[in-house]
Amino acid sequence: MLVLFFTRLVIFGGQMRLFLCVCTIFLQAFPSGCLSEANLSCLNEEGQPVDWFIMYKLPKYKKGEVGSGVEYMYLDASMLTWRMSPYAVNTSDGAVGRTLGRLYKTYKSNSSVYMLYNDAPPLLKYQSNYGHSKGTLLFDRSQGFWITHSIPHFPPFLEMGFGYPSTGKLYGQTVHCTTYSYEQFKKISQQLAYINPRVYNCSVPVPYHTDMAAMAQLCGGKRPTVAPRRKLEKLKSALGETFLSFSKSHQYVDDIYAGWVAQTLRTDLLVESWQRDNHQLPSNCSLPYHVLNIKRVHLPENITFSSYEDHSKWCVSVEFRAQWTCLGDLNRESTQAYRGGGLICSQNPVVYKAFRQAVAWFKGC
Repeated sequence: MLVLFFTRLVIFGGQMRLFLCVCTIFLQAFPSGCLSEANLSCLNEEGQPVDWFIMYKLPKYKKGEVGSGVEYMYLDASMLTWRMSPYAVNTSDGAVGRTLGRLYKTYKSNSSVYMLYNDAPPLLKYQSNYGHSKGTLLFDRSQGFWITHSIPHFPPFLEMGFGYPSTGKLYGQTVHCTTYSYEQFKKISQQLAYINPRVYNCSVPVPYHTDMAAMAQLCGGKRPTVAPRRKLEKLKSALGETFLSFSKSHQYVDDIYAGWVAQTLRTDLLVESWQRDNHQLPSNCSLPYHVLNIKRVHLPENITFSSYEDHSKWCVSVEFRAQWTCLGDLNRESTQAYRGGGLICSQNPVVYKAFRQAVAWFKGC
C-alpha cells in the first residue's frame, strides 16, 4: 500500500487555488483514489483526509492495570493493524477531535447538513422511546462524513465546543468514521428513518429537504414513517469501499445479531457488546447461523479486558474466509430487541484481522 501526498491546481471563479490531495493506493484488495482537503471528510491523526477510520477507546480497568480512561487504539485505511495513539480522546488532537473540530468551527454557516444524535444525549434526560443509536454526520453537496459510536453524552452541543464526557472514561468504546459522497447520504437518510435516533443538535437547510426528507423530519422532531420494519442498504465510501448498513425500527422485535445479521451474512458471528448480569442474552445456536458472546478482548501491547468493562458493540465472523466485521448500536439484551438501531458491516481484510484477533475468549452454546 502507498500513501501519496501531492498538490492539485483548481480554478474557482477565475482564481487559481492550490489544494493538498491525499491518495491512498492499495495494491491488493483495497480501493484507490484521492480525497481533497477542500471537501468534508474523516480526518486521520495528522489531520489529513481519509476514507475511513476506527478508534477503540480502552477501558479504565484492564487486566493488571488501571489506565487513564482516555487512551485509544487507532486504525485507518492506510494501516495494517491497530496502533496506540499518542493522543488522548478528550483532546482535539486525535482523529475524532480533528474530524469533529471542523463541525464545531463551521456549524453556523448554514451551508451544510449536520446532525448529532444519541439515545443518551448530553445534559438531557434519558428517554427510551428513541432508537438505541449514537452518531454524528456532516455533509454538503459534494460529500461528508458519518460517525457512528458507542459513547453516551457525546459529542457536546455545538454551542459548548468540542469535549469528551468524564462518564465516557470508565468503559471501552468504539468510534467508526466513513467518508461518503452526497448520493450516499440520500440512502443514509432513509436508514436513519428506521432507527429513529434522538437528535439533539441539527441543521437541514431547506434546499436539502427534497433529497434528505427523513433527516429533515428527524431534525424537526418528527418520526418518519417507514415500511417494512427493517432495511438493508449497500453503501459505497468516497474511495469505493463497500459497506452494508443494517437498520431496524422498534417494530422489528428481535436480536439484530442472531435474528437478522448472522442469517443475512450466512456466517456464525462472535459478538462483543456491553454485558450486565441478568440483562444479557446467552449465546444462540438455535438458528442456522449461530451467535456467540465474546467474554474477553485482547489488543496489541498486551492489553486485555473483560467484556463487562467494554461498552462497544461489534461482531466478526467466526470463520476467517467470511471476513465480516460489523460495528454498531445495539447490545445483546432482551430489552434492545424493542429498540431501533443498526450495524455497519464490511469485508475489509485488515479490519477483520484487527477485530478477529481481538477475540481472546468467547462462550459457546
